[in-house]
Amino acid sequence: MPIDPIVQGRLTQTLIAAVDGIFDIQGIRFDAVFKPFDHAIRLNGRFLADTETAFDAISQRLEREGWQVFFREEAGEQVIYAAMGTWPETQPNWLLFGALLLATLASVFSVHAITPNGLDWKSGLSFALPLILILLFHEFGHFLVSRRNRMATSPPYFIPMPFSIFGTLGAVIVMRKPPKNRKQLFQMAVAGPLGGLILAIPFLFYGLSLSEVTPLSPPPYVLEGNSIFYLAAKWLVFGQILPSNGMDVQIHNIAFAAWVGLFITGLNLIPAGQLDGGHVIYTLLGPKAKYLSYAAVAGFLLLSIKYPGWLIWTALLFFLGRVYAVPRDDLTPLPGKYKALGYVMLVLLLLLFTPIPITLVQ
Repeated sequence: MPIDPIVQGRLTQTLIAAVDGIFDIQGIRFDAVFKPFDHAIRLNGRFLADTETAFDAISQRLEREGWQVFFREEAGEQVIYAAMGTWPETQPNWLLFGALLLATLASVFSVHAITPNGLDWKSGLSFALPLILILLFHEFGHFLVSRRNRMATSPPYFIPMPFSIFGTLGAVIVMRKPPKNRKQLFQMAVAGPLGGLILAIPFLFYGLSLSEVTPLSPPPYVLEGNSIFYLAAKWLVFGQILPSNGMDVQIHNIAFAAWVGLFITGLNLIPAGQLDGGHVIYTLLGPKAKYLSYAAVAGFLLLSIKYPGWLIWTALLFFLGRVYAVPRDDLTPLPGKYKALGYVMLVLLLLLFTPIPITLVQ
């Protein structure tokens, strides 16, 4: 819809005043579209100050007038979008958080508690409590860093999955507003996996110390898969590669809970879409990160030949893996010290990812 000339003149004056001395305007479009907002004004040109300082200055000036500010690079030129509107104001739903947490705890507890001889509380709790704690540390790592950076996010919503081998699909946190810049997105993304690992690694070694190496049972039986890290942990504890020579570890519930936590962490580090690894790789590569999502789809498609369960992930990554969380200021690069940690997270992906999660031996 065309803008009234008088209104257009006022908008022009407001924008020029907001970017004065910060951005050299070379062109203005009043009919731009910037989702999720219905109307936006596009300024192209070049910044006269560093983009991080410029974003703070311009956004402070314009947000008071009801504008949302976005920095982008398009066709090699620097662009500012000023969109009229506000982000939805929603209060954290702690009641839903509590209900889903209890439902997930019950679902995870049932995995090992329900037996042919009745309810085994010790077995159920020895699996459920470590796993829920690992997931809580993971999700509250995201949540607390988001709050520290004044990012609008929901509490973690856990996903119960009754009658499954794990009892849960983990949890999700909903971002109600894009992060300010790549640094904030990165900090939020890595806080989850690192928080979960604080508990998962000691739980794994403690659980393995309670486990025994025994001859493999006659078929049928189920084997948990090996990641590089899990294989190394068993070697450190037992002094041998397992399974091998007809022997394997009879894994304790605490160790299995840690294995599940590490498995979920490995999945979250896949460099695609809204996964933690997707956030990390976007902060490192920007829009070029989409090419890694294509590689992830191809990789899971190949893995599904050996483990058909990966077909579901192949489909999810194909449809959702190319949608990344883009910060409002997408011009300011990630600081160097964070880039080093970003590459560490990619190494963690290689160490924690389990190509064949579960094997049923007939």
